[in-house]
Amino acid sequence: MTNIPEIKNQITLPDGVQAALENNALTIKGEKGELSRIFAHPKISVKINGNVIEIQSKNVRRKEKALIGTFNAHIKNMIKGVTEGFEYKMKTVFSHFPIKTSVEGSDFIIQNFFGERSARRAKILEGVTVESKGEDVTVTGADKEKVGQTVANIERATKVKKRDIRVFQDGVYRISKGGR
Repeated sequence: MTNIPEIKNQITLPDGVQAALENNALTIKGEKGELSRIFAHPKISVKINGNVIEIQSKNVRRKEKALIGTFNAHIKNMIKGVTEGFEYKMKTVFSHFPIKTSVEGSDFIIQNFFGERSARRAKILEGVTVESKGEDVTVTGADKEKVGQTVANIERATKVKKRDIRVFQDGVYRISKGGR
């Protein structure tokens, strides 16, 4: 097994984005909000030089090389989140019972799913905005993980149980994801 002497990745911050590093917690501020995340590993260091974030490690093995790539991807997603934001589009699909969706506080309400009397609820995470217009549902936010988890919560709330899913395809499904 060979060791690579040193790996150094650099991420340049776009205009209007500021970064601060305190106790391994990287905070990135932009026009869409502020995101913070802890990047801690004994062999990997994260530094800020002006408008460049540097991720570096010496005497790298496979695991550290993979973690550097992970840190790199997380930081790029944070920068994209505070500049552009993330937007997922969902669609309400039903065959017999018309599904009615709405937002109440931090809950997404699904009414009349398979004609059920009680409404199903999905948790909307902090910092995520959900809009429901007819059959279309739009989920937006700056944090990619929270937006994706909110979409997963909505899909899970409409999971078909004890029926053949090939026949009963009712639910709220993601149809597109990405930046705005």
